[in-house]
Amino acid sequence: MPKQVARDGRQGAVTTLRMAAVTDPGRLRAGNEDSISTRPELGLAVLADGMGGHLAGEVASGMAVEIITRHLVNVFARNGSGGGASPNDRSPETRAVDDAIQIANAAVHEASQARPECAGMGSTVVVAVFHQDKISFGHVGDSRLYRFRAGKLEQLTKDHSVIQELVNRGLLTLAEARASIAKNLVTRALGVDPVVAADLAEQTLQEADIYLLCSDGLNDVLADADIEAYLAAHGKDLDGTARRLVDEANARGGPDNISVILVRTDARFVRSRKAAKTLQSALNQA
Repeated sequence: MPKQVARDGRQGAVTTLRMAAVTDPGRLRAGNEDSISTRPELGLAVLADGMGGHLAGEVASGMAVEIITRHLVNVFARNGSGGGASPNDRSPETRAVDDAIQIANAAVHEASQARPECAGMGSTVVVAVFHQDKISFGHVGDSRLYRFRAGKLEQLTKDHSVIQELVNRGLLTLAEARASIAKNLVTRALGVDPVVAADLAEQTLQEADIYLLCSDGLNDVLADADIEAYLAAHGKDLDGTARRLVDEANARGGPDNISVILVRTDARFVRSRKAAKTLQSALNQA
């Protein structure tokens, strides 16, 4: 299991961040249009779920994850853990997440216009950046971020979907939404328009929080109560829990691609600027 150990400036103080990730095509899909990236040494996790048919969805999600990862690595290499908040109270990390999503959106949109085989492609995305005692996150579409804290699971993102809008208006209950055949119709996605509105937020971490990024191939099959039970029973083993969640979704039919990223925070996380520069150099040479 990837593990980053860093000094936080206090004598002898060590911070750790652990991540585990699994992506699987599921039982019914020939290919996998999900893409994921984890960089525990930088406190970065990215997950995208492509759409567009044929190979276009795979292209869109792959572009989104690669571009967002590269942009954030470059920012971290320049700025380390970032400076102070902006006048609107957004940290540098939250602003960087927004910038990365906008850059990826423009690139996917341009490719969809320029390449006939990619016409109409798009992707959801959810991005999480851990810094000091905070998490900054942003998302577009219906890929989700959850937090498991003190035995309780909470969804931190709100789907950009037709069904979620009906729930928001009180026209559907959550139970009815889960049963709907239209639950995968998204109202926002990367690459559909030249500019996209990402939802952004920042929250304070607590020791032993577990954060879950997932594509809808997981939460369409497993209810939140199911996910909560798995994290409560097996959360100390991140790799095993990620695999168990995917296996259980497949056991229940696996109708879609399934991607899971789990992150556990043990204490205050301090990003290594040296690690960011090393990765930046490797990415630039690739």
